[in-house]
Amino acid sequence: MGRTLRFLVVLLAALGLLAGLGYAVLARITSRWFERDLELRSSLAVEAARDSLASHWSSDRAGLTAILANIARDERIMAAAACSSHGELLAATEGYPAEFPCRSLLERMRHQAGDATSWSMASDLAAGPVQVGVTLLEGDSEPLGAVVLVHDLRFLERREETTRNILLVAFFVLALGASVVTLLAARFAWRRWNLELRRALGGEATHEFQPLLRDVRALAERLSQEREQEGRAGVWSAERLHATLTKHLHDERIVILANREPYIHDRGAEGVRVLHPASGLVTALEPVMRACSGVWVAHGSGSADRDTVDGKDRVRVPPGEEAYVLRRVWLSEAEEQGYYYGFSNEGLWPLCHLAHARPVFRAEDWEHYVRVNRKFADAVCEEVEGDDPIVLVQDYHFALAPKMIRERLPRATIIAFWHIPWPNAERFGICPWREELLAGLLGASVVGFHTRQHCNNFVDGVDAFMESRIDREATAVVQGERRTLVRPYPISIEWPVHWLSEVPPVAQARAEVRAELGLAPDALVGVGIDRLDYTKGIEERLAAVDQLLLRYPEFRGRFTFLQVAAPSRTKIERYRELNERVEALAAEIDARWSTERYHPIVLLRTHHEPTAVYRYFRAADLCYVSSLHDGMNLVAKEFVAARDDEHGVLLLSQFTGAARDLTEALIVNPYDLRQASDALAAALHMPADEQRARMRSMRRLLSEFNVYRWAGRMLVDAAELRRKERMTGRFGAGRAAWGGESA
Repeated sequence: MGRTLRFLVVLLAALGLLAGLGYAVLARITSRWFERDLELRSSLAVEAARDSLASHWSSDRAGLTAILANIARDERIMAAAACSSHGELLAATEGYPAEFPCRSLLERMRHQAGDATSWSMASDLAAGPVQVGVTLLEGDSEPLGAVVLVHDLRFLERREETTRNILLVAFFVLALGASVVTLLAARFAWRRWNLELRRALGGEATHEFQPLLRDVRALAERLSQEREQEGRAGVWSAERLHATLTKHLHDERIVILANREPYIHDRGAEGVRVLHPASGLVTALEPVMRACSGVWVAHGSGSADRDTVDGKDRVRVPPGEEAYVLRRVWLSEAEEQGYYYGFSNEGLWPLCHLAHARPVFRAEDWEHYVRVNRKFADAVCEEVEGDDPIVLVQDYHFALAPKMIRERLPRATIIAFWHIPWPNAERFGICPWREELLAGLLGASVVGFHTRQHCNNFVDGVDAFMESRIDREATAVVQGERRTLVRPYPISIEWPVHWLSEVPPVAQARAEVRAELGLAPDALVGVGIDRLDYTKGIEERLAAVDQLLLRYPEFRGRFTFLQVAAPSRTKIERYRELNERVEALAAEIDARWSTERYHPIVLLRTHHEPTAVYRYFRAADLCYVSSLHDGMNLVAKEFVAARDDEHGVLLLSQFTGAARDLTEALIVNPYDLRQASDALAAALHMPADEQRARMRSMRRLLSEFNVYRWAGRMLVDAAELRRKERMTGRFGAGRAAWGGESA
């Protein structure tokens, strides 16, 4: 009996706690409901009197006061007022609180509600709690001002008290009933249940418990195995990627096809030197190749590239490590002009980027594009081992290559990754060779993009322009017996970045960079590092710095923005014009704000090696990535990786794929110069604790979602696809043989 009473007390206490929690939740929901109801009533009241208010607004103060008094006849409305758009009180009912001046309310509404037409806030007066609602009143051609309604919220307290009493009584009745039912059930079933459970645990389980015990043991074993596997795997690294390749693909050699080579041999005054191109693609893929080995097929563009290859145009890289093979393909000047500068960068690049540049399509450029894709596809086929290799085709330069490789190697597993955005079907439809591009990519086993939106755009384009079946549940395109998966694989960078071992610590980098630029040791420095491309928003970035100095005078003479812009595609007129505009804009801003010892903009238009880039990242107080449209933008992730001191602020354009990952950055619209300049000021004012919290979160994400995870996901998907295709092939062969025997 004592056990029963203790059980009853515990049960009643638990139900009482649930009643208290239920009341708290219900009170909050009810309060919000009443507040929304008051907001709606305010809007309806103003809307009903809108015509009368507008007719008396500026000409008849007495009539306006009478209309407000009529609105305030509702017992829940304490007072009403009419405010001009400039914050002047036009009219008010008797007893309107002086604590709510028009100007202050309108400023708070603009700051907190933006472009909304109504806004409300709760406040406390001596008479009790109130809610202030502000509703904008529009005229025929311009805004007239706002109507303010002050609601008396004391009635909510009375309603909440009534609700609380009813709820407590209801819970008491339910608790009492539940206790009685529970005690009766326990009295009749508890003894038998204990007996059966003891027998089950002792190995004499009856038929009632045997299925349950089997399920529990199986679940425990599976969870134990998964925990053990996760413990062995840990964070994705080069070693884990190599182990994944060994496990799922039997350590097969990977062949990567990319236009840009990871190492360029260039002849200078001091002899041949090795350069690392300014390329996000290379930044991401090179650590993968060092981890997995294999062959990288690329265009040999360096002045000493031919002198460093063997008889089969191969050279082992990286120098001194020689982890994989670089196979170089040579292009004539006409091929490079038509395939690279022409169709790829005057056609496809502006087609895929929403940066207000008109794509140019020429038939002769397309012919070179087809011919060069064939040349590279042939080189890939020469480098593979076996008839079912793994090939990774990279970016918009080789849209036709997957199909060409498929024609020669039908059993190959081909992953085509598109590093830039994919346009919507309507925009893509302006390309004269849209069907050929889609057919080329559909030669791949898997087509990858950075974001789900780009995947959807691609599938919509296929649906609009190709004869195929779209499997939207599996996100795949089916043509005949071939299936091409379409998947998002957000790319990242290596973690940890191996270049950082050659870069000085943050304090040393800060001192060295400020000394090189002739800045004071405590000067504030922002950095932007990009190829000189019109999609990167460099002009908008410099204009935002100009706005910062205009609107925040405290940063004049203190803040310098360092823009590193590596020259890019200088044979294209649009890029040469961009270079001239950036130079002119930097000079204009400098002339406006500079002094004898201060320059707000430092423009470095030269190629910088990765160690120099990471040194700038470590020296900066902020990094601004202002891309107008970008597939991912790895510069943002490189800045975060460089800041092992967990300081510095990242400003990131909302039009980058990275904005979906690095949500702790200050996300801005680069076209909105006022917003961007406000974000720059907020970054420079940000406390160290907030910087550390934001940076720590982003660094944690990069450590987990690094480039090895990106490559691992693609390779595991490719391995699974290979397994299914091989099983399907065996089944098909067996079925054919069986059919022959039957015949």
